[in-house]
Amino acid sequence: MSKFADIQIDAGIVKRAARGDARAHEIIYRAFSTPVYSICLRFTKSPAHAEDLLQETFIEIMRSIAKFRGEAALGSWIRRIAVTKSLMFLRSAWTKRSQSFSDNWDDMTPGEPVSHGISSHPDDAIDLDAALANLPEVSRAVVWLHDVEGFTHKEIAGLMGKTESFSKSQLSRAYARLRPMLQTDKAADIDGAAITSY
Repeated sequence: MSKFADIQIDAGIVKRAARGDARAHEIIYRAFSTPVYSICLRFTKSPAHAEDLLQETFIEIMRSIAKFRGEAALGSWIRRIAVTKSLMFLRSAWTKRSQSFSDNWDDMTPGEPVSHGISSHPDDAIDLDAALANLPEVSRAVVWLHDVEGFTHKEIAGLMGKTESFSKSQLSRAYARLRPMLQTDKAADIDGAAITSY
C-alpha cells in the first residue's frame, strides 16, 4: 500500500504553506519527498528522471497548495500530482517513440490479481518488483496504479487519456506476462532449496 496515507501534516502547516511560508514548504517537502521520488522511480525506472519529476511535483505542489481544500488527505492530493507528472513524462516518451495504445476487449481477463497467479503475500514483493521491471512502461504503469495505488480503471483511463477498456486490457496483458515470470522464479527457488537440502 502507498506510504502517502501514513504521513500526517498539521493543518496549520498547510495553511502556512498556502501563504508562502518557506519553512512550511520545507516540512511538507521533507515529509513527502521520499514517497514522491519512489513513485516517480517506479514509473520511469531512471533515478535522473525520478529526481526531475520529484522537483516538478513539488514545484506544482507549492504553486497549487493555496487551492488545496482539504477534502481529501494531503498525501492523496500529493500522490495524485506525482502520478500525473509521472504519466505526463511517460506519455511524452511514448509520443516521441510513436508508441500507440490499443483498445482491445479480446485481451481482457476478469478477476483479481491473485486469480491470475500473482501472489498477495508480501514475501513475494522482491520477485514481483523484478517481474514488474520487465513489463513495458504502459503495462507497468497500469499495474502499479491499479494494484498498488488503488486507482480504478475509470481513474486510470482519465489519467492516461484513454478508455476504461484500455486500462482493463493493459492490466490483463500485464497479468498474462507476469504469471510465467513469477511461476518460473518460484520454481527456481523451490529447486534451489531442494538442492541445498541434500
